[in-house]
Amino acid sequence: MTYVLSDLDGVLVDSGDAVERVWGEWALEQGIDPDTVIRAMHGVPARGVLEQVAPHLLNDAEIERIDALHAATGGDALPGAADLLGRMPPGRLAVVTSCSPPLAAARLSAANLPTPEVLITSDMTPRGKPFPDPYLAGAAALRADPSECLVIEDAPAGVDAARAAGMAVWAVTTTHAAGELAADAVFSGLPALLERLRES
Repeated sequence: MTYVLSDLDGVLVDSGDAVERVWGEWALEQGIDPDTVIRAMHGVPARGVLEQVAPHLLNDAEIERIDALHAATGGDALPGAADLLGRMPPGRLAVVTSCSPPLAAARLSAANLPTPEVLITSDMTPRGKPFPDPYLAGAAALRADPSECLVIEDAPAGVDAARAAGMAVWAVTTTHAAGELAADAVFSGLPALLERLRES
């Protein structure tokens, strides 16, 4: 059976509108064009966003402040999220997120989803998505070869990270249009994806 590595925001938890709102408000506060920030932020850790749009603000205190703003927005479980987390046998699933540990915990709690056995967060690798490091860490934690892994993503940065890690990637169109996702297969959401997974 395939090892599954799933993103969190946009795949398991619906937080897209809130994430864009927080980043947009932050951009205005800092005198930065919100559109520039929003283009940079999907699927990317806060540190990576700041590196791109405001390197002069890159410090641990600012990252923690941004994560706290995001954590306060909560999130709702997307259709199929509980099914995915519940159906995979032990040792076959990892959640790989650009969230910090507190933000990931807040998202899962708000969505009433269980904490997965393997959870890779932004503090666990030197580089975040779109680099392959987070997904390679997920595979290592599962003791899986990258070629055995299927990644579920919603953002171009995550798709790029999965491809760079040498993994198959299926995408859902919860935050981006199908044409923006260079995945092996694209689905309208997790229910359709899980149906295909059951058939494979």
